[in-house]
Formats: sequence, structure tokens, C-alpha cells
Amino acid sequence: MADTRPNITILGAGIYGLWQAFELTRRGYSVDLIDASSEPLSTSASTYAGAMLAPFCEAEAAPEVVRQFGVEAIKLWQEAYPGVVQAGTLVLAPARDRSELERFSQLTTGHETCDQARIAELEPALSGRFANGLFYAEEAHMPAPDSLAHLLKSAQDAGLRTKFGTPADPADFDLGTGSILIDCRGMGAQGDIPGLRGVRGERVILTTEDITLSRAVRLLHPRHPIYVVPWGEGRFMVGATVVETEIGGKITVRSMLELLGAAFALHPAFAEAEITDAGAGVRPAYDDNVPRVLVSRDQKLFEVNGAYRHGFLLAPILARCVAEIIEGAGGPHPLVRFNSAGG
Repeated sequence: MADTRPNITILGAGIYGLWQAFELTRRGYSVDLIDASSEPLSTSASTYAGAMLAPFCEAEAAPEVVRQFGVEAIKLWQEAYPGVVQAGTLVLAPARDRSELERFSQLTTGHETCDQARIAELEPALSGRFANGLFYAEEAHMPAPDSLAHLLKSAQDAGLRTKFGTPADPADFDLGTGSILIDCRGMGAQGDIPGLRGVRGERVILTTEDITLSRAVRLLHPRHPIYVVPWGEGRFMVGATVVETEIGGKITVRSMLELLGAAFALHPAFAEAEITDAGAGVRPAYDDNVPRVLVSRDQKLFEVNGAYRHGFLLAPILARCVAEIIEGAGGPHPLVRFNSAGG
């Protein structure tokens, strides 16, 4: 019997496009992935992510829906990528910013209050440096570049066809019988999706063998809180500023000083670390900072966008939503909007 399932084209090879490709190819669909970058993963804003799976911490400023589905997404990531490290998140603050720790505790759940001895047990390198903290045991992290590359290779092994160095516009595609288009272009889709704005994030990659961390550590501060994520092999991702601007480009001196100063405040060993990379990316966001899937009336066009700070966290959930709609099993969902466009 002939296969009557649709042929699917995905635009954009960031975290959303790669998870869509991964999910659909493993379900047996014929999928093409098109990206404007000639070098895979070289220009995507996803490469600047901390790749923390931290639904409880994100609840400090995010709606409940992010925490709810983020917890479920951790399990999906673990099934998809063996490099997920579920060692929790440690949240700290200098003594002068103790009020920030209390505020964070009140706004979040799923944490254990830590004294100095417990902090030293969790992270021996930080022994004696902080009097109090919060430990979110269920959270996880992973190296962003490695996880993106894994998704791409896994999808290719399952039959994904890729075309890099090819700018594409949804208007160029004839969505006739048996064709579906999934637009995951991020800021590249701003002209087609009303309400998208840009949020700039900046980060630094440090390399040192003088300190070992087992989990992501967040250091709170009233103006510029940061996080340090161990990526293995002595690599640490230090991020990330959140600036309401759509201007891309290199990392600024101000942000570099804030990030490096905060890393030094976490542990002075970072003073001798090598700066192996530094950069900035502009992430798309809606007004409520919640990612979503927009589905055309004829269900031939899916627009997956609005990552904000939750791209890695919610990508598996959005991919599953799209796959279930394509298969006729998708019902109402808080992260899906059916609209009247298309068809």
C-alpha cells in the first residue's frame, strides 16, 4: 500500500526546527530541513543558550504553563539525548543579596533550602563561600552545541534530508495535497508573525581545570543575575544577559564585565580561566514570553516560535504537539493556537 502520509518541510535549524525534525523522522515521516546558514548550527540563536532544563527556577518569572510542561520535557530530553545531566540546579546569592534568595524562594517550588554545609556537600568547590542557597534537585542541564548536533545527526540517521545555505520563505512553497510546512525560523519569521519581538542574550564560554561543578549554578543579583553551566571537559557557559533589543552583533563590554565579574564572585578560580568564546544572539519572544505553535486553518502551515528563554526547555513539547496534530490526535493545548489563516 502506498504511503499517504504528508511530505514535511521544516524551515530553520535551531532548537525548534531540530526537535521537529527529530520527532517527525522517528515517527517515520519524510522530512526536509532547510536553513539559511551554510554551516549547520553556526548562526542559530540556539547556540547561545545555556541549555538548562530548569522549569522550577524559570517559574520565578514565567507563567505556570512553563513549569508544568517543562517538567515533562525533561523526561523527553532524557529519552532523546544521552548527554542530559540531571543533577539539579543550585541557586546562590552573596550575603548582601540575601533578600534576592528569599524572594526567589517565595516565587518558586520544588526546592530544598541549603545551609553552608549542604552547599559544600553539593559543590565542594564552593565550600565556605556562601551561607545559604536553594537546591532544585529535579532540574537538569546539557551542553548546547553537543545536544543540537546530536538532534541533527539522529534525525539524519532516521532519513532527514537537509539543505543548508538556502534562505527560504513560506510564500515560496505550494502547500498542495500531501505537503506540510513547519516554520521554525525564529527572528527570521518576524515579518510573517505579528507580535514577535527580539530579546538579546549574551554569554561567555570559559575553560579551566581549576574548578569543578556538577550542576548549573545560578548567582542572584538585583540587576544582573547570572548562571554558570558546566559543559564538561573544563568548559563553563556563563550567561546570560537579557536585553530588550533586536540589535544583534558582538557581545558588549558592559555585558562582558558583568558576566566575568559574576563568575569571579562565584569562585575566584575563574580569574585564571581562558575565554574560549563570547557572543550574543537575538531570540524571538511574544508579549507573554511563552512559546507557542500557530496552526493554519487547513493545518498545512505550522509556525513554531517565541522561544524567549524557554527554547530548549519546551522544544520537545512543541514538537510532540505538531506531530500529534499531523496525525489527527492533537486536541486543545495551552501552547497551541489554531487560527484562520491558510487554506
